[in-house]
Amino acid sequence: MKGGKRGLMLISSALSLSLLFGCAGGGQSSEPGSPETGEAGENAKTVISVTFRDDGIGENGAFYKWLKEVSASYPNPDVEIKPTPIQASEGDYFAKVALALKSTETAPDIVTEDTFILNSDASAGYLEPLDDRLQDWEDWNNGSFIEAMKKGVTASDGKVYGVPYNTDSRGLWYNKEIFKQVGLPEDWQPKSWEEVLNAARTIKEQAPDIVPIWMNMGKATGEATSMQTYEMLLYGTGERLYDDASGKWIIKSQGILDALGFVETVNKEGLGPPLSKVLNGQAGNTASREYLPQGKLAISLDGSWITGNYLETGAAPWPEYKDVLGFAPMPTSEGQPPGSITLAGGWALSIPSNSKNKDEAWEFIKYALNKDNTQKLVTSSGNITVRTDVAKDPGYTQMPFNEIATAYLQNADFRPSQEKYPEVSTQIQTMVEAVATGTSPQDAMNKYAQDVTRIVGADNVVEK
Repeated sequence: MKGGKRGLMLISSALSLSLLFGCAGGGQSSEPGSPETGEAGENAKTVISVTFRDDGIGENGAFYKWLKEVSASYPNPDVEIKPTPIQASEGDYFAKVALALKSTETAPDIVTEDTFILNSDASAGYLEPLDDRLQDWEDWNNGSFIEAMKKGVTASDGKVYGVPYNTDSRGLWYNKEIFKQVGLPEDWQPKSWEEVLNAARTIKEQAPDIVPIWMNMGKATGEATSMQTYEMLLYGTGERLYDDASGKWIIKSQGILDALGFVETVNKEGLGPPLSKVLNGQAGNTASREYLPQGKLAISLDGSWITGNYLETGAAPWPEYKDVLGFAPMPTSEGQPPGSITLAGGWALSIPSNSKNKDEAWEFIKYALNKDNTQKLVTSSGNITVRTDVAKDPGYTQMPFNEIATAYLQNADFRPSQEKYPEVSTQIQTMVEAVATGTSPQDAMNKYAQDVTRIVGADNVVEK
């Protein structure tokens, strides 16, 4: 997850791009930035390459399907939109994108950026600032975009480096049928971590063939481990990763020990899935696409978007999901105010600095992220919209769980908008996996403290 200033380990530029990019639809296989992109002849179309993460289901993925649909309706006959997916785990995607963005020969024209990595990629010089273009785009300036969501695409230099297309919240998905079976309330609203653990203990005792609770715990699941597990827990203690007042990273605290202690308890008491399932790069998909729909999992700490899997066009169609699942807020550690916590993130479309077709790429972004096309994307993927006009549309509001997921944003927190965050996040993943595999929280925290100090410098850390 490190690139440029992130300290990405240098990889030979001779690495075959076939290892980076999955074949594009329709049998195309040329990489972004190839002569195909508008240089083949006077009457050749300008080919705009769009790079995004393929999590293993190829053209059946919600983003892939949406991109093909939007491309087919794009009104400029002189432009062809070419999907150039990268098949990778979440953690590997960012490293592979960083490698591709370094060169005009491999950079796509448009890239999907997780907002947590955007500041780092912008600081490394990989992304094009969009401020001059945005000032002439009516949608950006007339209130169509939620103002708070613009912060996620604004880097530390104050410039905007992407147009957001979704956001999300996180909480506890649970199977109401399993809860009823073991005598737990179908309208579950846990008030503390202990209530969450007690529910998991009840499930283990009453339904031993069912996994009580699933959380991402491995390095292979990358940012999902950092954000959806560790930061949901840490922020629930009232502590944060970064102390804004002092401008320093918190490397040792009771909150860190408490968060890791929750992970330790789940594993020591056998409340989670087998480590072989949870420590691989497909763990999130296994939980959401297999274990939950098949009734093999009772509670999953995950994001609002997972219901996109269950739509008719999703990766794991499950028509009954809206009746079987509940979505409870993740409580703070002891129920202290504000009572619950969620982390919000999101994705954006950005233009790489090394794109050869910036003007055409920008025109397509404006079209792809207009009201109608944004609504198609968020409703097919299960995400929360960043557009105020979509948020009011009946086609969006009638989607199951959208109202609940949006309400959780009232207590939302965000990852630090710091250039070093991606490197710190990698150490979080290492720390959590260490505890999951038997290291004590104290020892894991001590190692984390050493590693983060090495990354950010001794003057930029603090102990609480």
